[in-house]
Amino acid sequence: MPYTWQSPPPDGTRAALSAWPFRSLPKVGFVWFIGGTAALLCIPLIPALGTPVLWGLLPFMLGALWLLYFLLQKSYRDGEILEELTLWPDRLLLTRQNPKGAPLSWEENPHWVRVTLHRSGGPVPYYVTLSGKGREVEIGAFLSEEERKALYAELAALLPLRD
Repeated sequence: MPYTWQSPPPDGTRAALSAWPFRSLPKVGFVWFIGGTAALLCIPLIPALGTPVLWGLLPFMLGALWLLYFLLQKSYRDGEILEELTLWPDRLLLTRQNPKGAPLSWEENPHWVRVTLHRSGGPVPYYVTLSGKGREVEIGAFLSEEERKALYAELAALLPLRD
C-alpha cells in the first residue's frame, strides 16, 4: 500500500503518516524493460548488418529507445510526491513535497479539523479532504479509490470531526 503509519510514532506525536504514489514499474523492472526493448529493437537490424541500410535504420531505433527512456524517467520524476501528516495532541501538520518547488504545508488544531470523504463531484471519486479555519486541503489524491476509503476510515478514527 503506498501509505504507511509510522509505528511507533515519533516522540510526542499521536500518529504519523507518509503517503506516495504507487509505482507499477520498480527501478529493477525499469532496467529490465529498457534492456529487453533494446534487444528486441536489435532483432530487425540483424539482416541489415554490413549493409548501408543499417545506418539508415540505426538512428530511428536509437531515437525510439532514447524517447522511451526519457519519458519513463519523466514519469518517475513527476511521481515523486510525498505527503506527510503528523498529529500531535495540540496540532496537525500536513506537508506535501511536490517534484518541483518548495514543500506546501498546512497546520491546524486537530480538535477543529474536519475529515470529509467526497463521494463524487471532485477530481476523483471518493477523495479525502481535511478542513479547518475556512481552508480545505486534499490528502492522498494519487491513491486508488479503495486506498482513499481506507485512509478516510483511519483518519476519521483519529480526528473528532467527520462528515
